[in-house]
Amino acid sequence: MKIGFIGVGYMGRHMARNILNGGHDLTIFDISKDAAEELLSLGATWATSPGQAAEASDVVFTSLPRPQDVEEVVAGEGGILSGARSGTAYFDLSTTDPATIERIANQAEAKGVRILDAPVSGGTAGADNATLCVMVGGDRDAYDEFKAVLDLIGDKVMYCGDLGAGAVCKIVNNLIGLSTGVLLSEAFTLGIKAGVDAETLFTAVAGSSGATQAMQGFPNGIFKRNFDPGFQLDLAAKDVGLATQLGRELRVPMEMSNIAQQRYITAQNEGWGRLSAGAVARIQEERSGVEIAPPD
Repeated sequence: MKIGFIGVGYMGRHMARNILNGGHDLTIFDISKDAAEELLSLGATWATSPGQAAEASDVVFTSLPRPQDVEEVVAGEGGILSGARSGTAYFDLSTTDPATIERIANQAEAKGVRILDAPVSGGTAGADNATLCVMVGGDRDAYDEFKAVLDLIGDKVMYCGDLGAGAVCKIVNNLIGLSTGVLLSEAFTLGIKAGVDAETLFTAVAGSSGATQAMQGFPNGIFKRNFDPGFQLDLAAKDVGLATQLGRELRVPMEMSNIAQQRYITAQNEGWGRLSAGAVARIQEERSGVEIAPPD
């Protein structure tokens, strides 16, 4: 199958490699050609624009940081819609809000391009190992037609409903995980300041009802003061913001979510946006005078 892939950064390069290893003809584009070197060495073809990638493909995927990037890549000058043929399918693997996906779909309809939102969850490790959860919204026939390709990206591929449903599922998921990260920083600084070391707390909580997926990265992350990005704090702030924005649009009260969003914004203002999302805990550490790390 002829497949286009746009955005081969932290997440995209792994997903694109797994598609390429699945035996498909892959055409790729990124704003940085350096990011594509590995894929090109494995046999991918370079496109000079998103439109050129779409022109060579039956189905196109994007993995991009922000909704505005997605909209520009699809509908901007030299974008996907400039090269896509009628019948082409387009899956957005990014975390994008339903309103943006709807605007893109309205523009694509005139060209007969099928739009599906298909955000992924599982981080760079999941992208590398093809163990992502892929949450798809849009045309069911297109989902069924290309599910075999989606299965090369993740082992938990699911159809969520109409266009935008995948985006909603991903926004809800990230809101839970990222807000839990803020609460964990408060809980662990409390326990450490009360006299229990971080590793003992982790072991106790991991075997009890407080265990969460959000804390599984602690041993190799915050305990070791390792804030190298897999999922950047800037993107975490964006995702929590998408949730609170959707809440305002739907008139859903979201007091706790707004508090979590402010914590991520504070961390951005500290200049930590390019660190991992777990760096948000440093705000609580500074305020409490406690470091979430084992004793020396």
